[in-house]
Amino acid sequence: MQDWRWMKAADLGRGIGAGQIDPVGLTEHFLQAIDTHPHRDRIYARVTHDRARAEAAAASVRAQSGIRRGPLDGVPVSWKDLFDTAGIGTEAGTALMAGRVPEDDAEVLKNATAAGLVCLGKTHMSEIAFSGLGLNPITATPPCVNDEDAVPGGSSSGAGASVAFGLAAAAIGSDTGGSVRIPSAWNDLVGLKTTHGKLSLEGVVPLCLTFDTVGPLCRSVEDANLLMAALGGEKPVDLTEARLDGLRLMVLDTIVPEDVRDAPRTAFDAAVDKLRAAGAQIEHRFFAQLFDAFNVAGNLYAADSYGWWRDLVEAHPEKMFPQILERVRGGQTVTGPDYVAGWNLLRQIRKEYAAETSQFDAVIMPTAPILPPNAQRLLDDDEYYKSENLLALRNTRVANLMNVCAITLPTGVPSCGIMCNGQNGNEAALLRVCAAAEKVLLAE
Repeated sequence: MQDWRWMKAADLGRGIGAGQIDPVGLTEHFLQAIDTHPHRDRIYARVTHDRARAEAAAASVRAQSGIRRGPLDGVPVSWKDLFDTAGIGTEAGTALMAGRVPEDDAEVLKNATAAGLVCLGKTHMSEIAFSGLGLNPITATPPCVNDEDAVPGGSSSGAGASVAFGLAAAAIGSDTGGSVRIPSAWNDLVGLKTTHGKLSLEGVVPLCLTFDTVGPLCRSVEDANLLMAALGGEKPVDLTEARLDGLRLMVLDTIVPEDVRDAPRTAFDAAVDKLRAAGAQIEHRFFAQLFDAFNVAGNLYAADSYGWWRDLVEAHPEKMFPQILERVRGGQTVTGPDYVAGWNLLRQIRKEYAAETSQFDAVIMPTAPILPPNAQRLLDDDEYYKSENLLALRNTRVANLMNVCAITLPTGVPSCGIMCNGQNGNEAALLRVCAAAEKVLLAE
């Protein structure tokens, strides 16, 4: 019998629906795996045993009565520690919020619970979600599944690790500059960054309210589709007609190919060859305006984050990891006129990008130009931390800046993903593209 810990969420849901898997037994299986795992406390900030068991028991009754709430009813998932959970600590990976216990669930957690998903607990993350590496000496740094001495990617670090190490069927994270996609890529998972505003941010501790998004980290595009639907209280997209033949895919030749290291570059090139062989039309395009977007991005991110975090940060700056403190304090010097001018420019670039890419079914690139760096070296070498963090998030940030949805897929090469960017608000089309691509990329 296949170990439930390594099954796709969709397959677990089908097993529950067929009466082959009991949600109670499934949840206990995951809870036991969590509690006996050597990296438990590096991955989970808090395990919600009582909530998980109560939700699993209710899901079991529904399954036996034939009144399941949806395809993932009874499937256990983890939640990044910035989603409010009623009566359970939500601390956003920082000592600045130690002891914070919200009274209500985040809106997306309410939706997921209404769809029958079981909450296993809260996973560790980069401090205040402001790093793509996943290094957090304040709370915990989870391991990468391919190198336990390396960081797992962030900021949804524990989210990615919880799935990769078989301690959750799927995970819910957030993505402001790549925080769902980097840990997904580095842990050989599928990660979906939704369009800003697609899923509710109510009850989600913010980093940058103008860029924050919610999305799943999981084992398949089908899982991502079902999870997005559950989080939004909507119906899943129909993926049955997904095919690559005749699709037009644009390889972005601006910024993202620079300084890509050997393994990610080779993996991306091989993935493109597979997509082309399956019938996709591949074209290379240059979009010069992207340089201007990157030039204003630093001010926009810094000002937004500092505007929300300033009072907490300046009350106790000594409690923060110095690298994160320095990043968030970068917003101190951004003037109002510069901030407004930056947004005016970015909105114009977004329109031009949408027009440039509208004829393509997806824009593709390596998810990350680097492999997961060594955690100890990042701690010991400040300059190395800064350079690797900027590189880690560079390619993923394109989708956040252009406000489009994006999905990273495993290439079959450890810790190397291929990213497909879609159009603003058109997750349905992108999911169909990636469902077809996934079959080709993972074919033996």
